Amino acid sequence: MTQASPSQSQKPLLWIVAAGFFMQTLDTTIVNTALPSMAHSLNEKPLNLQPVVVAYTLTMAMLTPASGWLADRFGTRRVYFSAILIFVLGSLFCAGAHTLPQLVVARVVQGVGGSMLLPIGRLAVLRNVSREQYIAALAFVSVAGQVGPIFGPVLGGWLVQQVSWHWIFLINVPVGMVGLFAVQRYLPAGDTSGAPPFDWIGCGLLSLCMVAFSLALDAPIQTSHPGWSGALLAASLAAVLLYIPHARHSRAPLFRLALFREPNFSVGLAGNLVCRIGSGAVPFLLPLLMQLQLGYSPFHSGLMLLPAALAGTVAKRWIVPLVGRYGYGNFLLVNTLLVGASIASFSAMSPGWPLALSVIQLALFGATNSMQFAAMNGVTLQGLSVEDAGSGNSLFSMVQMLAIGLGVTIGGGLVTLFSGHLGTAGTAFRLAFLCVGVITLLSALVFRQLDMEELGKGRRATAA
Repeated sequence: MTQASPSQSQKPLLWIVAAGFFMQTLDTTIVNTALPSMAHSLNEKPLNLQPVVVAYTLTMAMLTPASGWLADRFGTRRVYFSAILIFVLGSLFCAGAHTLPQLVVARVVQGVGGSMLLPIGRLAVLRNVSREQYIAALAFVSVAGQVGPIFGPVLGGWLVQQVSWHWIFLINVPVGMVGLFAVQRYLPAGDTSGAPPFDWIGCGLLSLCMVAFSLALDAPIQTSHPGWSGALLAASLAAVLLYIPHARHSRAPLFRLALFREPNFSVGLAGNLVCRIGSGAVPFLLPLLMQLQLGYSPFHSGLMLLPAALAGTVAKRWIVPLVGRYGYGNFLLVNTLLVGASIASFSAMSPGWPLALSVIQLALFGATNSMQFAAMNGVTLQGLSVEDAGSGNSLFSMVQMLAIGLGVTIGGGLVTLFSGHLGTAGTAFRLAFLCVGVITLLSALVFRQLDMEELGKGRRATAA
């Protein structure tokens, strides 16, 4: 049966959601190529700016689970309007920052708005588009998510080179103002009569776990007191342990413990976390390597990331036939090795490295990484019941955002650590890429724990 296309009356809604998704994905990638220029302007070392990226992703990870409840409690239109407004205000604060702490705080504000753009946009589509048109509507919206990573690094590099780094944030203002008008004009208000109770305690515990764990990994690099890292790890573990009895006794826990009885969900979450560390480190480290070690301009370094984004977009269509033929288990084993190897191969980049070879490396990483994400999504979520699908997807989104932040923290921390010991940044970058590549390779061991019988059912369903 042919999938029905969204009606003309629904197109404004879809454009609004697509624009919000585009702003969020653009802002996740546009900052990376601007980091050296931002560091110079703020009188900081480029690697000291990793909290600018981590603060944004961690804020989104912490607040994403609350977005659905906020929409139920206050209405889709009101919350989506607020999300865009907060995002725009955060962008203005970022552009006006004069110190690194000011910029980090502004990125947190931006992350508060960004955390609600995609989940509430999806919710608005779900509630206002018929079942027959839903898949086509989501496909329309998802194009914005693919365009953002393609143009983000290039646009960021161009703005930095032609104007200043402040414009990578100021560009959100006119787009956001148009979005605010469109939301008021076209987005349905939404029903506010059925908001269930929200587990603020559970959300707080898991947020504490993520923040403490991320800071614990960064602490050995940023402070000379090793006990501080141990205290943070203890706080992170304590938060998880406290969540377990809380979830058992709560009437409506943020995430039911029954979620983790589905073996492939637990393994998928762990595999995602480990594998995405390398994938999160690459977009942060590559522009720094190209600008600080290879002598590329911001715009040139942004252009160099195009092969990865374009290859990733093309490769998305390969995942279904490949999984259908070889199965999730075999595909993930081979593709994880390819992703890890491609990341480790960036360690070979040095002044005079052939341009054609760089393009091949980036395209291989983009294609395998894109397929890896799609396959990991499938093995993690396909076995969940209808009852657990929503909360499972929300937890999965939290882990994705956490992994990006950990990738930046670990990748930047390794470069700082190796630079301090070896005294040369070029070697430090090479060793950092090797390390995060090995971390990605280790996720293949995690994926070997998948329940192959359950995956076989998914494979037959995919082939059908």
